[in-house]
Parts: sequence; C-alpha cells; structure tokens
Amino acid sequence: MREFSLPALYEVPADGNLTDLIRRNAAQHPDVVVIARKAPVGTAGDGGWQDVTATAFLAEVTAAAKGLIASGVEPGDRVALMSRTRYEWTLLDFAIWSAGAVTVPVYETSSAEQVEWILGDSGAVSVVVETAAHEAAVESVRDRLPHLKHLWRIDAGAVDTLTAAGDDIADKVVAERSATATADSPATIVYTSGTTGRPKGCVLSHRSFFAECGNVVERLRPLFRTGDSSVLLFLPLAHVFGRLVEVAAVMAPIKLGHVSDVKHLTDELGSFRPTLILGVPRVFEKVYNSARAQAQAGGKGKIFDKAADTAIEYSRALDSTGGPSVGLKFKHKVFDRLVFSKLRKVLGGRGEYSISGGAPLGERLGHFYRGIGFTVLEGYGLSETCAATTFNPWDRTKIGTVGQPLPGSTLRIANDGEVLLYGEHLFTGYWNNEAATAEAVSDGWFHTGDIGTVDEDGYLTITGRKKEIIITAGGKNVAPAVIEDRIRAHALVAECMVVGDARPFIGALVTIDEEFLPLWAQEHGKPAGARLAELRDDPDLIAAVQQAVDDGNAAVSHAEAVKKFRILPGQFTEESGHVTPSLKLKRNVILTDFADEIEAIYTR
Repeated sequence: MREFSLPALYEVPADGNLTDLIRRNAAQHPDVVVIARKAPVGTAGDGGWQDVTATAFLAEVTAAAKGLIASGVEPGDRVALMSRTRYEWTLLDFAIWSAGAVTVPVYETSSAEQVEWILGDSGAVSVVVETAAHEAAVESVRDRLPHLKHLWRIDAGAVDTLTAAGDDIADKVVAERSATATADSPATIVYTSGTTGRPKGCVLSHRSFFAECGNVVERLRPLFRTGDSSVLLFLPLAHVFGRLVEVAAVMAPIKLGHVSDVKHLTDELGSFRPTLILGVPRVFEKVYNSARAQAQAGGKGKIFDKAADTAIEYSRALDSTGGPSVGLKFKHKVFDRLVFSKLRKVLGGRGEYSISGGAPLGERLGHFYRGIGFTVLEGYGLSETCAATTFNPWDRTKIGTVGQPLPGSTLRIANDGEVLLYGEHLFTGYWNNEAATAEAVSDGWFHTGDIGTVDEDGYLTITGRKKEIIITAGGKNVAPAVIEDRIRAHALVAECMVVGDARPFIGALVTIDEEFLPLWAQEHGKPAGARLAELRDDPDLIAAVQQAVDDGNAAVSHAEAVKKFRILPGQFTEESGHVTPSLKLKRNVILTDFADEIEAIYTR
C-alpha cells in the first residue's frame, strides 16, 4: 500500500457558500469582466461577445433568484437545469444557489426516461430547460413527477420571466436566502453516467467546490490571473468537469465564455482567444489529426510529420538533464515559424496551457503539444470527487501521468491496486442510496474502482478499472484502457473496445471516425462519396486500422496484445445506447449488441 498527500493551499471558509464569490467579486472587482456572453444574431451585438462585469453579473443573478423565490422555491429544494453550455446555465446555477436551493444538472441529450429518473429521484420542484424538444421530454413524463411544479424554457424567455416574477421581492430577501446554505449544505446533485445501471446522484456540498476549486486555482495561479486570463467553456455543464471550470473561473475571478456547439469551436476559439482551455483528449486528437490531414492534402504532409517529430523530441529533451541541444533548438525554431505558430493560432493564439480530463491523452500527443508551446496538463477525477482529484502542476508536469493529488487531499493505492481518496472535496454520499454510499466509502476513504500506480513524487498513473479487467482463458489479467487509448489515438479510429473475457486471446471492436474517413478515402484513391459500409472490408482500410492496432500493441505485453479486430459498420453513440452522455463506453450493452461480431473474431 502506498500513500501520498499534499498540504492544502486554500482554507475552506468556516461558514458561507458559493454565492459569497459573486458578492465578493462585485465588491472587490466591480468593473472587472467576469463573463462574456454571445449576443443574439440580429441584435446590436450580432452574435459577437458582450462583456459582463462582476457588478452586472451579481445584479442578473439576484434578479433571477428573486423570480425563483417568488415562484415558491424554498431553501434546500432541488431545481433541475437541462441545457447546452451557455451563459444562462451559469447565471441560473448561481441564481438557484442564491435562492438557497440545490442545482440538479440534466444532460441536454437525455431521453425522456432518463429525465424522469433524475427529476423523480432528486424530487426536483422546478426545471429550467433550453429548447422545445427538452420541454416536450419533460412534459411527456410530467404526470409521473408529483413534486414538479414549474417548468421554464430558456429560448422562450425563462430568465426574463423569472426576473419579472421577482419584481416585488426585495434584495434583502435574496441575501437572507443565500445565507441559509452553509459550507456543508448540498450545492448540487450530479448524476453519474450510468454505465452499468441507473445513474446515481452524487451530492456535492459547497465545501466540496471550495476545497476543489480553491486549491486548483492556487496551485495553478499563473493560469488564473484576474483581469488578464480567460477560459472558454465548451464542456457540458451537466458534467462535473464543466462545473469545475465555471466555479473556478468565478472564484479566481477570470473571464468565462461559453460555447454551445463544438462544431463551431475553432471559430469561437479564434474570436474569444482564451488563455486557458479546458478540454478532453478527443478535442486535442482532432486538432492534431485535422492539421495533419490538411497538410497532407496540401502536399506538405512530410513537413508536418517532421515538425511533429521535432516537437516531440524537443519536449522529451526538456525532461532530460542537458535539455534540448543547440541543433534541436534551431530546428524547433524553424518549425515554430512554419507550423507550430499556426497550430497555436487554431487554439486561439493566446493560450499556453490546457487542462485535460475524462480519458488519457497519450504520452506522444502530450509531448507534441508541449513541444509546440501549448502544454496540456492532464488530470483525473470523478463525479464523486467534484472533478479533478489529481492534476499536473503547471511548473512540474510529468507527461504520461495524471498528476499529483489535489492539495489538501490524500491518495492511497490499496494492496489490489485500487485508487483510494480522502479529502474535503469528496461527495457526501449518493442521494437516496445509503447502500451504494456504504459500498463506495469506508472510514472516509472513497474507493474509486480504478486501478493505478503512484511514483515517489506522488504522480498517479491510471491503468484501468477493476470491473473492466478481462481474464483470458489462459488466466491472463488484462486492463483494456492502455491499449484502447493507444488505438483510439489514430486519426481513423473513433472508438475501440477490447474483448476477450474467457477467450483464448484478446480481440477488439473498432469504429471508424466518419469525419476523417472521406479525407482518408480521397488520399487512397477510393470512389468519391464511398461510405463506410462499402469500405469496411477494404484491404487498405483494414491495413490502416492494423497499423493503429500495432501501435497499441507496442504498449503492452504479447499476452495483452490485440490479435484480431473487427471494424463495425456504425458508431458508438449516445443515441445508439452504446455510450453515456460523458462518452464512456457501456461495455455490457456493446457486448450484447455486437455478440455476433465478437464471435466472428474467435471463429476460425
């Protein structure tokens, strides 16, 4: 058993709650821009960014909170939010807290059945949705939600409606309501992805967010400079990682922007120009793959590959005793002018750092980004840990790890390799589920279900999940995460799931990235407009995926290597029921739905 901890850098207030942050900002930084919102197309701003000062944000939050109070929302009541990432999400989150209530996020992609479960289990008295489709989903199950009294719709003027409803409520009433919550009161109930059953509601207190965000901001203080730094949030706010970004930005404070549609992310990065980006590995993989594909299409593929190799070599040399050689520095400088500066411009042009979580980025890609002057700080966390429970510090990055423990918390590796956690940032339990809480928490230690190792400096490496360990017919224990992540890093591969439980060898199901496939097809002389169904058995496509598999196999032992794979005809999507809203694979569902494909792997 190994254990590692770091002293806290931030002291959680003995009393108070997260609404104190917006009042403090208005008092101490009244004219500082804390949020930029998108102006509606056709208005004076015409889709551009409009600055919102700390004073203006507090006023808008207070007005919306008055409407909630006037509508009968009481202290401790649960109010649900179902919307894409947008300004109103953050506004209403703080308004709900200012009314003394508890926010219950719902993924905007959730089905009516999922909506019914979350609203019913949490006992939500009110819900704010974004669109008519969301409203229809709620209305279709409303007769089975006896506690639900109010429904407001953002694109039908929810904020204006609430503001008007609260016109007769005095400011002091909001101040009194805000004060009803203490540090140990629930702030939110975040429902888990539900990979193996009904989602469980993680109760996160105001203390959890104070401990989490306070220590993140202090440890990464150069990334959170008030009046200078900015962050563009495109992660779903129903996911706890998105809430970390929201609250940390307000706590610092730094300017926060929201992007609803990731299809427009590149354009928004260019217009907002953030200094900090919070993302997931798939975003950084797509930026790299798209840049490489464009270079190849323009006849500059060899130059790009040499530049990428130089960036990786340069980054690795930074970790060596002597550092980069004179020759490597010169080569790096040349490629910085030709390639790296253009890539940084795609990411907004001002940023030097990103924080990434949700899945491993991969060592090679980590070195590539640091080598171009944009360091991706990997972290690790769960809903139960209020997002990041470990992360790489800006000044002591160890690429290939998910970093050191959150200051003020303790990390322990159990005898069976499971990662255990202790600290103020942890959830207080699962809502309405004492049995699940007792199973997950023992003597204050949260059992993550993840397998990992920690080095002498306290840097954690995650190697898999206990429940996902595959035991082959030969008795070999295989953690699929390592090889899956390596295979998934290939531009052509959308998803990969390793199989082989009680089988003679390890196999894999592979889905193809439909955005990248047309570029690949064009480069390899395939018929214009050829679809995956026509190319699935194409020898060149199979060879390309084999290359990705070979790269994955290089990271593991022979017994853990993928011997055979099957290219599937479609994608693993939330709509198909094969991934969760946070893009985790529903392995049991995939095993059932693709049983024939798996059988084909093992048929001689």
